[in-house]
Amino acid sequence: MKTAIHANAKSPVSTAALLAALIWPLAAWAHVESGQAGGFVSGLSHPVSGMDHVLAMVAVGLWGAQLGAPALWLLPVAFPMMMAFGGLLGLLGAPLPGVEIGIAVSAVVLGGLILAEIRLPPVIAVVVVACFAIFHGHAHGTELEQGQNAMLYSLGFVIATGLLHGVGITIGLIHRWGVGRVILRGAGGLVMAGGLYFLWAAVA
Repeated sequence: MKTAIHANAKSPVSTAALLAALIWPLAAWAHVESGQAGGFVSGLSHPVSGMDHVLAMVAVGLWGAQLGAPALWLLPVAFPMMMAFGGLLGLLGAPLPGVEIGIAVSAVVLGGLILAEIRLPPVIAVVVVACFAIFHGHAHGTELEQGQNAMLYSLGFVIATGLLHGVGITIGLIHRWGVGRVILRGAGGLVMAGGLYFLWAAVA
């Protein structure tokens, strides 16, 4: 009985502490300057504002799921890391020729790899997605709006990228079943076709 009473006495305190922990980030966010908040929101929305970005980032998750461990988690980690590096280059104004072409080619190549079920060694697969990630990151970095916080903007587009990878991985889990493998290859074909369209638009 004493133990039960003691536990009940602690319950309101624990609940209050939990609520405080949940509310604290919101309270802190309320005091962030509008430019900083805008930077995070802009970064979060930027990767999903262009279908070429979406196709490539979802394709990374699809290919990782198709390859299985360790690529399943290596690719979604390597891509955002190198994309952040590319974003830094863009923020600094460092030139990178053919950014739009590189983004389109990333969708073509990744879609083709999924369509053909190409099983590259994990290290090579990481190098492939890392190289393409630089182009995507550079595009994000060069489009930071005046007055916005660069760090929060970068954090936003890295988080959004991770979420898109997660979508691809979730869809790619159908690879476990026979019909799922066929559907996944078809999804790769769609990504490749989309990439070819954006490549044509970039060079036209």
